[in-house]
Amino acid sequence: MTDYLQLSGVGKTFGNFTALDEIDLNIKKGEFVTFLGPSGSGKTTTLMIIAGFEAATRGTITIEGQSLAGLAPQERNIGIVFQNYALFPHKTAIENVYFPLQMRGVKKAEGLRKADEMLALVGLDGFAHRFPKELSGGQQQRVALARALVFEPDLLLLDEPLGALDKNLREQMQIEIKRIQKRLGVTTIFVTHDQSEAMSMSDRVVVFSNGKIEQAAPPLDIYHRPASRFVADFIGESNLLEATITGPGQADCHTLGQVQFLPDPAKTLGIGQAVTLLIRPEHFKLSCAEKPDRMNATIIIDTIVNYGDNALVIGHKDTTQIRMRVPGADVVILKEGDPCHICWTDDAIFVLDR
Repeated sequence: MTDYLQLSGVGKTFGNFTALDEIDLNIKKGEFVTFLGPSGSGKTTTLMIIAGFEAATRGTITIEGQSLAGLAPQERNIGIVFQNYALFPHKTAIENVYFPLQMRGVKKAEGLRKADEMLALVGLDGFAHRFPKELSGGQQQRVALARALVFEPDLLLLDEPLGALDKNLREQMQIEIKRIQKRLGVTTIFVTHDQSEAMSMSDRVVVFSNGKIEQAAPPLDIYHRPASRFVADFIGESNLLEATITGPGQADCHTLGQVQFLPDPAKTLGIGQAVTLLIRPEHFKLSCAEKPDRMNATIIIDTIVNYGDNALVIGHKDTTQIRMRVPGADVVILKEGDPCHICWTDDAIFVLDR
């Protein structure tokens, strides 16, 4: 895949407030990219600038080398799906989907045929003549998706489209959107604050914070190799422990004592350097006694939260909280207030040098 959409030095200010701080991003043709971050981080502002609903204060945006500068939203050949569906209540499903083709001068017979095919693609075959009020929330969202895709856009933008749906329907729509996107091969940007959506749907995740891009990488890299403490703390559950480098692949962790980790050839860590160690909760394992081939510690259990198939165990060592994810069946041997042996391996530790 080659670079398709390019953002270079894109910034946005509102008076004295900087909403975007000169971001650079390249997206490849056919890629599914998710913008993820807390409220006010700049992800939606970036989407609105790409769509043409906001003007960048500085910087350039191109699609296949062609600048979008000066083009109105309707001139950009971009499909957009919003959280609130934005369907015409007085039009049927097929009329809603046909509308963008009508605006492009497509004859009615041909346009309705394409609209009907797109409704079938999103799983709404047989619903063409229903009005929005006669459709469920998930069905309305499918109509909105069909409308955004029917004119074969250069780019598909999805602005938190699943936020109004219940959990089961949201998960179903995640699968459907990804299926349709892969089948059509349309370059897609998905905006969400939901980490599970970002991790399960994306080819790459772009993490925003305070108007800047903290990291842009595949989901597993974002999770296991975060570029900053913010990303490590924002994505998933984390144990972030302060430590000091004592040698190659070794550190003195203020909580867990001397620990070993797998050195990263891309990082230069000096002896005495202060670092933060990331250990994901699922990388701690319960043990009845110390394991000679692993690193070990003993914590006091404070809280057990059972989810059925797994449990979150929160304990402490000295004054530091430790979080573990363990199989649900294992918690029957644990009691709040009791000591608990835990162990881990050197590949469970990722070193954050900033």
